Amino acid sequence: MSLLPGDWSWTLDGWIVLAGMLCAVAAALLGNFLVLRRLSLLGDAVSHAILPGLAAAFFLSDSRSSWPMFAGAVVVGVITAVFTEWIRSVGRVDEGASMGVVFTSLFALGLVLIVRAADHVDLDPSCVLYGAIELTPLDVISLGDWQIPRAVITLAGVAAVNGLFVLCFFKELAITSFDPALATTQGFSAKWMHYLLMVLVAITAVASFESVGNILVVAMFIVPPATAYLLTDRLPVMIWLSLLVAVMAAVFGHLGALVVPRWFGFGSTTTAGMMAVTAGILLGLAVLFAPRHGVLLNLARRWSMSWRILNDDLLAMLYRIEERGSVTRGSLQSLAELLLAERWSVRAALLWLQFRRQVTRRGETYHLTSQGLARAEQLVRTHRLWEHYLVTEVGMDTDRIHEQAERFEHFTSRRLHARLSDATRDPAIDPHGSPIPLPAEAARDPRASDHAG
Repeated sequence: MSLLPGDWSWTLDGWIVLAGMLCAVAAALLGNFLVLRRLSLLGDAVSHAILPGLAAAFFLSDSRSSWPMFAGAVVVGVITAVFTEWIRSVGRVDEGASMGVVFTSLFALGLVLIVRAADHVDLDPSCVLYGAIELTPLDVISLGDWQIPRAVITLAGVAAVNGLFVLCFFKELAITSFDPALATTQGFSAKWMHYLLMVLVAITAVASFESVGNILVVAMFIVPPATAYLLTDRLPVMIWLSLLVAVMAAVFGHLGALVVPRWFGFGSTTTAGMMAVTAGILLGLAVLFAPRHGVLLNLARRWSMSWRILNDDLLAMLYRIEERGSVTRGSLQSLAELLLAERWSVRAALLWLQFRRQVTRRGETYHLTSQGLARAEQLVRTHRLWEHYLVTEVGMDTDRIHEQAERFEHFTSRRLHARLSDATRDPAIDPHGSPIPLPAEAARDPRASDHAG
């Protein structure tokens, strides 16, 4: 069964998807370094601020020829970057404020000029803003026996230049993104690398205007790299992931533009807009499910940690209750009060410990089984060893050590536990006068304990 719509045509839809993919890849390649430099807004600013350059090119050439457009965009793109840096350094304001001043001023000037230019040349302002990627297959250039859309050739060239730029200057881009001062000490200018990046951002934006529009190119500068940033902490992997996200947004965006509106009784919708929406959906999924930074997975990890700590605290509390002989305090209500926890959470934890055969219930009170006792002894041993260490090695007062040891006991690995035992020389009594349980090996084999003694 085909996943493509019944009216899918590779002659038309294939070129549309390819144009979207090339635009997304070209923008995402540069967008990675905009995100790392905390200059995501600069891609948006340059994309809007080059409008005066486009209008000036129209005035001078009376046409929409590519070269005047590129020249005007490059000039204004560099001016945007230079003015942003100048206002930030001279005016002593942050990067966001300087970008806001330059972006709004040049964009307003561009809107005035572009309306004036529209009276003299064939210029469609909505095409600049929203694009006409659906019309990509209609404007073709003959290359031998091939009829290739002009936008595809242009965007392929821009994507190739951006890819070559990132490949050749990867080291310089990485260093200037993370530590501009180090870049200067190694003999290359972070400022010139910044300006070169801005020039390519401007070229990418203007190459994408006519085919995919301003909205999509701005989205692709930011959203795929931001998505990849959530998924990895390695720059090469981040770049590849951003390209994958960009391609997925282009492919599924066009499919969504054809299929989703039909669910609501409409024919289709704008492909560029749906590509941007798809990129946003992918970002939302990364925000929720990213391995290290995902909201839901972090919540799950915190819940799992809280659950494990509550189970450990219950075992340790039952051990102390039985150690003191006050077994009547092993009721649900008493345990909830001692642990300052909700009854329902303590009840759930006790049920889980019963299922694991570490706790048994006798009437209204709970008691440790042999398995639960072994686990509880090691928890209490770790706690009391930490208390001994904090008093003898750190010099803390005995009335301040319980809470610190309570935190440490849940995160002490076997290796750290062994080092803690060696550092404290296996004391028998903690600073409060309570006996410290034997190590697990000694508890299982009394002869090992006698031999150690």
